[in-house]
Amino acid sequence: MDKFKLEILTPNGEIFNDEVLSVVLPGEEGEFGVLAGHASLTTLLDAGVVDVEKEDKSVESILINWGVVQVDEEKVIVLVEGAAPIRGTTESEIAAALDDAKKLIEDIADANPAIAAVSAKIESAAQNLL
Repeated sequence: MDKFKLEILTPNGEIFNDEVLSVVLPGEEGEFGVLAGHASLTTLLDAGVVDVEKEDKSVESILINWGVVQVDEEKVIVLVEGAAPIRGTTESEIAAALDDAKKLIEDIADANPAIAAVSAKIESAAQNLL
């Protein structure tokens, strides 16, 4: 399967930078997926979860509050105000990642009605990681 470069950037630095098989993004008009060779586009992103399918077929989830994405045939660049990766190899790392995600949700809870769906997805991801 073809792959492409994915970069996720915040004002505080880089959250993700690697080759991936696919990414699902929370677009302003609903979730959409991107594969290698996708047509070029630039669009706004809402609060939600970015699901990244890596080369080893594992999926990494990253909570974002809002931003913009630029897609071309070889690269996807995601610029967001805030992000919290939901990952870790130990129980304490996973707990810390979930705490960061919950703080980000609290910061945006008043501004977005889709937060309940995001919270449910985070809880589901937490159960899968533990």
